[in-house]
Amino acid sequence: MMKDLKILFVFALAIFSSCDLDEDPPFLDESVYSDPEVVVSTLDGIYAALTTYDAQERRLFVINGYSGFFNTRKQGGNINNPNNKNLFSLKPRPNEADVAAMWAGLYTTIARANAAITNVPTYDNSTVANEEMTFNDVSGQAHFIRAWSYFSLVRLFGDIPLWTELPSSDNFMIGLSSAKDVYSQIISDANIATNLVNGTTGEGYIQKYAANMLLAKVYMTLATNPQLVPDDIAESNFWQLAYDQAIQVYGQYSLVADYASLFTLENENSSESIFELQISQVASNSQMGRNYTPNNYKAAQSFGWFTVNADIYDDHEDTYPNDSRLTGTYISEYTNNNPNNNWFGSLSKVYPSRSRGNFTNSHPFLFKFAVKDVTHSNQYDDKNVLVYRYADLLLMLAEISNELGNGEQLGYVTEVLNRAGVDSSGYAGISQTEFRDKIMNEYRYELLGEGEDAHNNRRRGFDYFLNNVITPHNTNPSLNFNSLDLTLSTDPSQVMFLPLPLTEINTNELIN
Repeated sequence: MMKDLKILFVFALAIFSSCDLDEDPPFLDESVYSDPEVVVSTLDGIYAALTTYDAQERRLFVINGYSGFFNTRKQGGNINNPNNKNLFSLKPRPNEADVAAMWAGLYTTIARANAAITNVPTYDNSTVANEEMTFNDVSGQAHFIRAWSYFSLVRLFGDIPLWTELPSSDNFMIGLSSAKDVYSQIISDANIATNLVNGTTGEGYIQKYAANMLLAKVYMTLATNPQLVPDDIAESNFWQLAYDQAIQVYGQYSLVADYASLFTLENENSSESIFELQISQVASNSQMGRNYTPNNYKAAQSFGWFTVNADIYDDHEDTYPNDSRLTGTYISEYTNNNPNNNWFGSLSKVYPSRSRGNFTNSHPFLFKFAVKDVTHSNQYDDKNVLVYRYADLLLMLAEISNELGNGEQLGYVTEVLNRAGVDSSGYAGISQTEFRDKIMNEYRYELLGEGEDAHNNRRRGFDYFLNNVITPHNTNPSLNFNSLDLTLSTDPSQVMFLPLPLTEINTNELIN
């Protein structure tokens, strides 16, 4: 059934691939929204937009590159390639091609969500009529995707254009909305999603709990960033609001026994999955396996675009030397399995399996997105991508509970650490501040590379990012900043927000 769903997403991608904010998508005829089957197809078109090369792979490249945790071999295996010099060193330029592509991909997704929100009818108190529940479910999911997309954008850019309606011939560009207004819209959309999403569309689609988790993340952001609190929201205890949303998700999912299995084809849509993108190699733009599998790890071409800064690996291994997550997150030694390579059959090693002699062997690869089948000979692959999962929710509850002082925090983090095979004794008897610092590191150990690092590093403000990530990296005595390691910017104007893409500035007359 899951593979059938992936194929539906591929068909939706083909049908709706021309949609963006500047043209009339082919599915805006209001009459199509009276048929439940067609309505579900439009939902598949929304999800398909999130699996495109721009909205998926390039989004991950940008978010991970802007976290301060990674370096890349894309465009050259050295610290001076354009990505390492700029985005990955927290010095982004307005003309970053991957940023512009991600921007366009997410706004295309928003346009499709707007079409569904505008046209799909919803029904009050609908608990019996299956058609009415389908309409509600589709509309709820469209609201969720729009909220998630705007949350992704506002965290990276700050003030952004806020489209909530369909463009027309006399309304095809808008100016910037304040981040406050964007957060207000996100909260509104996510609340609507919690009320409308009902599971009618079945497996592979989100349940309402994904919207609860999104709301919890939003309230956690507002709790530490009062300047972002929307004007239409009264002063609130946002930690309590975050708890009220997150606790609704607690117990609805469960951790899988084997951490590494989360990132395999065989364990897609597991008990831990809350929001998961259905990926298919049939879609010609699905190149996760090529770009993010270590070079020559598998039979077909692979590039290994993500390597983890050596100090990030060292910190993880030093903190939890027996952590079962280490082998699921990083790889530093493997056999060359590409028969077309001159070194086929030889052993490839990078740090920490070998000493750090040059840039290309000085950092371990991120292994999560890699194709695990070494005989895989296709450029594309089928492996899904997890966006939200239950371990993240548990860590959120631990952080929230620590801020509220409700005494629950140790229980939540212990669930995560037990799965990793490490004990939580280091949390016993520590202060609220010490717990806060430790739990922020736990996000890194558990979720590295999955899309939340850049936000978690910035969520507590510039000083926290500077003192807990940037300065420890830049002053690490074991690193070599002459040729092996990146020096991260300490300029708040570079570090906290990406510049708006030049493509948007140059084509939108309402943005100065």
